[in-house]
Order: sequence, then C-alpha cells, then structure tokens
Amino acid sequence: MTKPKDLLEDNPGKSILLLANEAIARGTLEAGVRLVALYPGTPSSEIGNNLTFMAPHIPNFYFEFSTNEKVAMEVAGSAAVAGVRSMMVCKGPGLNVAADPFFSLAYVGVRGGMVIVVADDPSMWSSQNENDSRYYALMGNMPMMEPSDPAEAKSMLLEAYKFSESLELPVLFRTTTRVNHTRAPVVLGPIEDRPDKVEFEKEPTRFVPVPSVARQRHPWLLKQIDAARELSEQSELNFAVGEGDLGIITSGVSYNYVMESLTRLNTKAEILKLGITHPVPERKIIEFLKRHESVAVVEELEPFIETHARRLSNLHDLSNVEILGKEQGYFPRVYEYTPKIVTEGLAKILDKELPVDWKHLDTLSEEIPDLPPRPPLLCAGCPHRASYFAIRTATRGKAIYPSDIGCYTLSIAPPLETADILFDMGSSISTACGLSQVTGQEVVASIGDSTFFASGLPGIVNAVYNGHPISLVVLDNRTTAMTGHQPHPGTGVTGMQEKVEPLDIEGVCKGLGVKYTKTVDPFEPLADLVAEVRKMVEWVRENKAPAVLVSKAPCALLTAAERRRTQEQPEPYFVDSEMCTGCKRCLNRFACPAMYWDSETEKAAIDETLCNLCGSCVSVCPQGAIVQKEE
Repeated sequence: MTKPKDLLEDNPGKSILLLANEAIARGTLEAGVRLVALYPGTPSSEIGNNLTFMAPHIPNFYFEFSTNEKVAMEVAGSAAVAGVRSMMVCKGPGLNVAADPFFSLAYVGVRGGMVIVVADDPSMWSSQNENDSRYYALMGNMPMMEPSDPAEAKSMLLEAYKFSESLELPVLFRTTTRVNHTRAPVVLGPIEDRPDKVEFEKEPTRFVPVPSVARQRHPWLLKQIDAARELSEQSELNFAVGEGDLGIITSGVSYNYVMESLTRLNTKAEILKLGITHPVPERKIIEFLKRHESVAVVEELEPFIETHARRLSNLHDLSNVEILGKEQGYFPRVYEYTPKIVTEGLAKILDKELPVDWKHLDTLSEEIPDLPPRPPLLCAGCPHRASYFAIRTATRGKAIYPSDIGCYTLSIAPPLETADILFDMGSSISTACGLSQVTGQEVVASIGDSTFFASGLPGIVNAVYNGHPISLVVLDNRTTAMTGHQPHPGTGVTGMQEKVEPLDIEGVCKGLGVKYTKTVDPFEPLADLVAEVRKMVEWVRENKAPAVLVSKAPCALLTAAERRRTQEQPEPYFVDSEMCTGCKRCLNRFACPAMYWDSETEKAAIDETLCNLCGSCVSVCPQGAIVQKEE
C-alpha cells in the first residue's frame, strides 16, 4: 500500500504503483507547485489525504483544506495571480460551488501556472448528480485536459502547468471515478524547487474586473483560447494510433475500454485519442473524419466530443462520413462505462457477434440466488443514529426534515426516515427557511459539522435576519467523515497538520444572532436527548425564531481508532435473553447494524465484533434487556 512518505521520495526513474489521485499528489512536487487548496470530495479525496501528510516535509509548500470550493478557488487563484504555481481540487458538484470565481479567473488570467483538478463521478457512486464538467471549460473558455490512467495523470499534469503559463490561463484538469481510483505503475521524475516568497505586482486594470475592465478582458480571453486551439493541434497529448476502416474518437478512461474492446472483437480501427478536450484540435479531427466513412465517438456522459465532431463535419461539408455515437443509441448518456458497454456498442456498429455471450452469463446469474440486500447504513456506534432517533421520537415523525450532504443523509432509510428534501451542501438550512414560511408545519433540519462551516453559515444568517421559525440540529462528529476524515475549522487541525484553536459551533451560532443554542451529547440517555429536541422545537414554536442544537460526539471510526491507540477494552454489551421479550423495538426503531435477530432463540442479539460500545441501544429497550457484561 502506498504511503504519503513514498510520494516524497526523490528518486527519478523509480517505478511505483500509484492511484491516479496519488500520482496527482506526486505531480505537484515534480511541477514545483507552491500552493494547493481544496475541499474534500470523493472521488478526489486521496489527493488531499496524501498532501496533508506530505506538506510539512516539503520546503516552501503550503496546503490547506479550505472551508469550501469557492474559497479554495480564490485562495489558489490569488496565488497564481501573484506568480507562483498553484492547484485547486474538488469533485464535480464542487465546481458548481466555485463557478463564480472560476469564470472571473478566466477573464483576468494568471501569472503563474494554475491547474483546477475536478473529479467527475459517472454513476454517482458518491454524488448527488452526474455533473459533466467539460461544459464548464466550454462556457468559461478555459483549456481542459483529461488523463486516461495514473501515469498520464502525472505526466499530463506537468504539461498542464506549461500550457497554463504559456496562455496565462488556468487549465481545467478533468478526471473521473474510474481514473481516480485505478492503480498502475508510475515512473517518478525529479522534484522541482519552489519559490519561498514572490512580490505581488499591482495591475488593477487586469485583476479587478469591473465592467470597464471585463469588457477589455473578454476579447483577450477569446484570443487566448484561439492560441490554445493551436497548441492543441500541435500537442502530442492528442494523437492517432492504429489503422482500420473504422475511426474512433475517444478520451479519458473510455480510451482504455476502446482498446480492450477492439482486442475482444479482433478488429482493427484507427483511434484519435484526445488528451486536450477543450479546445479540441479541429484540424486533426477534420483530417481524421476525411480518412473514414464511419467514425464512432466513445465518451462517458454527455456527447461533448460527438457534438464537436458533428459540428465540424457539417461546417466542412463532410457528408461522406457517418458519425456514430449517443445520438443513434450506440452508447448511453448515463452512468460510467465498462468494457462490456463499449464492446456491445462497437459490436453493433461493426455488425459483429459479441465475443462473450453476455445473455448466457446473465441467464446463469439469474439462476444464482440474489444476495440479501444491504443498503448503505450508518456505522454501528454512529452518534447520528441516536440524534435522528431522538429527532423522530420528539416530533413523532410529523415534522419536515430537511437534510444535507454527508454520512447523515443515510437517515433517509427506514426506520429513521429523517431526510425529506436535499438540494446541495448547506441547503438543509435554506430549504428549512422556505418550508417554514409556506407550510406552517414544524421543520427540523440537520447538517454536519464540516458542511456547517462549508456552506451553512449564510443560511443561518438568513434564518436569523428574516425570523424563520426553524429548528436546526448540527451533527458534530468532529471530522469530515464521509470523504475520509479530513479536518475542518471545528477540529483544530490544519492541512499543514498544525494544531490551532478550533471554532466552536455553538459560539458561532450565538455570534450570528441565534437566541436559542445548546450543545448536547448524543450518547446521553435517549430519553434526555429526546427531551432536549422537544424543548428546542417548543421554543421555536413559541418564539417564532430559529434555534440550534449541537449534537457533539466523535465519529464511531475515530472512537474505534482511539481505542486501538490506547488499547482500551470496555466490556461489551449483550442482550439478556431471559429479559428480552422479542418485541424487536431495538431492531425496528433503532436499526443498529451490530444488532440482529437470533432465529434460534427468537430474541434480539448483539454481534460483539461489530458493536462499537456506544450504549445508545440500552435506552431503546423497554425491558432493560440490553446490558454490559460487567453489570
């Protein structure tokens, strides 16, 4: 397993097995990047997870987990304007958050190289939508590159910085889930030195885009993108390989699937592989189209390259070539591709038999019994489970429950069922404001601690100023849990691994004008927690103003790690079968994954290997049958 220290090794020529995310983290050293700012989000998480441990050992290097993606874009953008190389990293939906400074950066440009790494998530393995970030490059007139594997992720990153500096523009560096999380050999290059400090040269007529400045910068931007188009034509990142009657244009991870599919189909084809997908190399594409009667375009999600190919074909009257892709239904517009999907699409185009009898395999799989369904669950010992149990019990399930982005969104599932509406990060508070005004119902929103700092504060200000009668529970589990336990302003640790004074969530809410605030422990007896939620809801009902309850306890995984570190071994919990009546309240109302139904005894039971010893279940049992062994 690769460790952060392996990425620090100054041993050019050595081959090391890396994830693409690890290769990108290594690439920052080889490119001489001075500053990296990001907000964590799968599938990009490993970039920051490695850099935060690498950063203290790199001379003249700064790394931070910014409070959100907009802030990260502005931190990294300003460093590049000052004249050093910088990087901003986010996942696909995160670029939506950073869109405002993204478009301004395109207008004003940069002095030092800047790369914006955006990790899209086809199939939405951990996202709320399938953003195709390529359209940001098109709309913002910003150059864009797309690596296909870990080796390209590093080598192409180095080219991206040269590209950026030659054009004085940031470069969008788009990856997808299957690229980010693929592991392959990567050859290390030399580590570049970074400047300690640079002198900021004032140029407000460029970097302050008031309308009079912006009107001058837009023509400049169009001129730069024309120059980028010429660089795209000349770049070796766009290349043709192979030969055959069929032409295939592809990019990113789809290139790998095309190569595998041609081998499976025992077919030859000429492939135009685009590493720079904006601006596309128009002359190369035109010449490629002229060489073939049929050209397939293979790309995940939207028909981005396909549309360009059709545009160029129509513009240059290339009626002799048939462009085959999503519009004819050969390839889907949803979810990530697989070798099977690409092979089937190319087989239809070539009118060839499939080399593998997928239908036969599907029939065989139908004969195999399905595994029991296992939806995503909150971990055993998760403090959010107790909080949501208390929220639902206190409101008898009759309130509206706006939710947010994080582990706690899993409360959508029975029996907790405390997630009714969700738009994006921070929307729980804002949607609660709207719902409280038009429904007259009680509204109890929930938001995580990292999300609270990332995008929850404006919603609280809005609720206070406009007097929205909402109840808010901040689920403070002391980390950014869902994306890999990165720090945030409430943890007291920076991206440089420095210890600082953490921001207190209750104190922040008081400072923003919230009159009712209280911090509670979700692992206190559930009856007390239910009473606290009920008290908050009643206060909101009487005072017609927002109230905040901070439910504060560490993530179950942090608790388990701390026990391993201290070798603490508390006595486990178990169900006293003589006292248990088999009512299933613990299973049906609390649903901790460490609990199960013992069909032999027809009693509830606890799996000691899964139990995280939180003790919340003790209060759920009406018979008092759940006890610790020492009792």
